[in-house]
Amino acid sequence: MSDEDIDYSDIPPLTDEFFEKAVLRVPATQAKNLVQLDPDVMAWFQSQDEEYRMLINSVLRHHIEQDSNQKTA
Repeated sequence: MSDEDIDYSDIPPLTDEFFEKAVLRVPATQAKNLVQLDPDVMAWFQSQDEEYRMLINSVLRHHIEQDSNQKTA
């Protein structure tokens, strides 16, 4: 089913009051892994690859390995 085929007529519109009271809830299993990235940094990673999350992880891992090698040298 496409978005155009969904009947939203029985759902009331979301008001400013709704969003003022809204609370973001992140599952506990995911909350410990949240990292806030600057919008331009996130946009760059997303523009590089569809698997940008793995790319971010790879870049961070490379940095850790380089840092570890410098400390042991």
